[in-house]
Amino acid sequence: MSLRTTKTALIEQGHWLTVRDCKRVLVIVHTVTFAQRLREVFGLLEADLRIQVIFTAAPHAFGSGVTGYLRSLGISPVPWEEALRAEFDLALAAGSRGLHELRAPLVRISHGAGQIKLLTDVSALAPGEPRAPGMLSRGHLTHDGRVVPAAIVYAHERDLVELARSCPEALPMAHVVGDPCVDRITAEMPRREYYRRALGIEDGQRLVVVSSTWGPTSTFGQLHALLPQLLGELSGGGYRIALLAHPNVFAGHGTWQVRGWLAGCRGVAVVPPEADWQAVLIAADWIIGDHGSLSAYGTLTDATMLLTAGPRREVSAYSPAALLESVAPVVSPLHPVAEQLEYAARSRRPGQYDEVAASMSSALGEFHRRMRSVVYGLLGLGEPARPPVVAPPPPPSPLEEWEIRVERGMAG
Repeated sequence: MSLRTTKTALIEQGHWLTVRDCKRVLVIVHTVTFAQRLREVFGLLEADLRIQVIFTAAPHAFGSGVTGYLRSLGISPVPWEEALRAEFDLALAAGSRGLHELRAPLVRISHGAGQIKLLTDVSALAPGEPRAPGMLSRGHLTHDGRVVPAAIVYAHERDLVELARSCPEALPMAHVVGDPCVDRITAEMPRREYYRRALGIEDGQRLVVVSSTWGPTSTFGQLHALLPQLLGELSGGGYRIALLAHPNVFAGHGTWQVRGWLAGCRGVAVVPPEADWQAVLIAADWIIGDHGSLSAYGTLTDATMLLTAGPRREVSAYSPAALLESVAPVVSPLHPVAEQLEYAARSRRPGQYDEVAASMSSALGEFHRRMRSVVYGLLGLGEPARPPVVAPPPPPSPLEEWEIRVERGMAG
């Protein structure tokens, strides 16, 4: 065989492999965000000698960084074109692009806090068809009139009610499994001080986390006002500031550019897109966010929530983000931000965010057990005779390692 046509051993199989006759599971990774959620699923399979997990990076507008993220986990992805030509026993994906081309039963996995963002491209909607979030839309779940996934997993029973309205033909494939981030954050809240120490937060210091989704209505689009205001008022006052920006911000604009835009914000810790964000949320005293998933997940913590003002037309009315908008105070650039933080903390009511927190999962603590049952059922394999192993979030790096220290171009 020509060297130019030699395929990877995982695609060719045959005598190249040491462990043979495995069920073959393909993990399709479109973006770093999707990879982080899929890790909760493929991690359930890693110790089973009956299963070979294979990875591929699918084309996507925000695909920058995917291969590097996978390689940091010790994963060498196979080319997308080779994956499309091969057969697998099961495929896992958190995105929708190109999945109808696969030669495998597919499991579609949600990747955020509920179904938040409505479809922005309505050109393909039929007359009278509702504008639903992607994981509930007929356009994302079907191809040529056929439901593509063999299984679709959701976090909450309410999602099935919405699915019955938007794509009822997909209901037989739907499973409610809960949310892994809800489970991890809830389980780890008793260790909040451990994560604060790992971040280097000293006694008496308080952590303000600014979180941002991607897109023109996100917090990141307002950082030119918000971050300088925070730095001007909170610098040297016992506050630490961390920025959690959606990986799509970095993938869309490039890490160099994002850091260039933030170069003047000395002292702000910019959490890398590949880092675990859950520990930072758990450690926070305040979270200033937008309609993204991290704001909703913040309601599971001890932090006081504030939202940035902005249009919410892209947000589903029944989503956790919409519920949060109705109960969280809004930060204003026209008033001292330190006073607003303290006022929001004093004014916080017991149980103020309980409805938001409850809307993210109707199977609390059950994600990994239920998810494993779905996957093994489709593979036709008996589950391992032990509970799923669920590791806590890794200890984060100290904030100092992520802090902006000097404006670029000014050194030397």
